Amino acid sequence: MLLVLGNFPASAAEMALLRNGFSIRHERHEPREAVTRLYFNESSDNYVDIPTADIMGYEAIEAPPALGPVPAPTLVPAPTPALTLGAVMDAAGSRNNIDPDLIASVISAESGFNPSAVSRKGAQGLMQLMPQTAASLGVQNAMDPADNVEGGTRYLRDLLDRYHNDLLKTLAAYNAGPRSVEQYHGVPPYRETRAYITRIIQDLNRKKSANRANPPELLTNPTSSAQVGEGSGSAASGNGPLQTQEHKPAAQ
Repeated sequence: MLLVLGNFPASAAEMALLRNGFSIRHERHEPREAVTRLYFNESSDNYVDIPTADIMGYEAIEAPPALGPVPAPTLVPAPTPALTLGAVMDAAGSRNNIDPDLIASVISAESGFNPSAVSRKGAQGLMQLMPQTAASLGVQNAMDPADNVEGGTRYLRDLLDRYHNDLLKTLAAYNAGPRSVEQYHGVPPYRETRAYITRIIQDLNRKKSANRANPPELLTNPTSSAQVGEGSGSAASGNGPLQTQEHKPAAQ
């Protein structure tokens, strides 16, 4: 758009349109007899004089919107790497002095590593915690793998302490409840409970045999590879060697 000759406000940027087809951007202009002085900034010593007759007119240039303060960049924390089940078992085992291989064998027997498993009796999660047991152990969410494994491992620790590291009694109590173990003074004569114990002992033995066949380069637990005899009775928990001794239920 061509505007008639005239002065624009000093703060308005404008374009001088010349007859030769060129244009000159400037901040303000000032007619001075035969010439017009075009100022390129607010300073009075930065200008050019153009014959007034050579200027056809002026175009106002809209000033860009004022920029506000640049907001500080938002720092987004890096996502926390998801914990693997192996790391969860290692951490729970370390806190409760339980061999992670034993934890894994119990999980395998209890839920088949299904964190969403719920039994007909209401046991929940990887280590199949009953709601009342979970509550007594401080488990907030039994369906959360880390919370469930921590609670189940703590329960194993309590049972091992109760039965003086007798693994058979501990597993029997985990499966059938401490009352049954007290009633029968040992492993109760329940087919399900005995099959449960055998399954865990066999799985644990396979893990220990595999560890001996393929030892890691760095052994952080060099004594945990002792084998539990199938059908054996007691086992030390945690990082110490697993010891065996024969245990038989009391005569009925």
